[in-house]
Amino acid sequence: MKAYVYDDVPGDQRLPHDSGNPISLDTLSQLGVIYREIPIDENKRWEGKIDEFAKERGYKNRDQITVTREGLGAAYEDKIKSFFDEHLHEDEEIRYILAGSGYFDVRGINPPFADRWIRISLTSGDLIVLPAGIYHRFTVDSNNTITAMRLFQDEPKWTPYSRSLPDTDERAARGEYLEQVKAVGA
Repeated sequence: MKAYVYDDVPGDQRLPHDSGNPISLDTLSQLGVIYREIPIDENKRWEGKIDEFAKERGYKNRDQITVTREGLGAAYEDKIKSFFDEHLHEDEEIRYILAGSGYFDVRGINPPFADRWIRISLTSGDLIVLPAGIYHRFTVDSNNTITAMRLFQDEPKWTPYSRSLPDTDERAARGEYLEQVKAVGA
């Protein structure tokens, strides 16, 4: 995992857009983002570690998503653009990267990162938890392939609320998230 301030230079969203300004795990933690490294191994010990992590957080369901040009065919570019729309969820978003690589961008809250994108580069063995209510977006990198395990507390649901909608800032999850971040002084 590598995290840094997104450079905001126009261009392909799949490029690194690395500003050269690194972000620490502590800064991510202040934003409510949880990161774990659980290496993929031949003996599949990682499966037990994922089971343990899921149990700790009350997650009962999971699925797997693979995003590739071949797998999505003609819908690939549209799907990638839809993932990159700034949005939030009313539940945590947990992703464990099984193969490939990609980026999650999260919005900073307070100076010096207020309203700046923080890019989190993830590869195989990286696990990330985005808190409910955080504005974020996702894209594959220039390799155009990622396979991730998604974990859910109940039945799988993934409802994005676009920031462009007039009532998204008013959603309860957003208000609760801002209160949590304020409490830790992020």
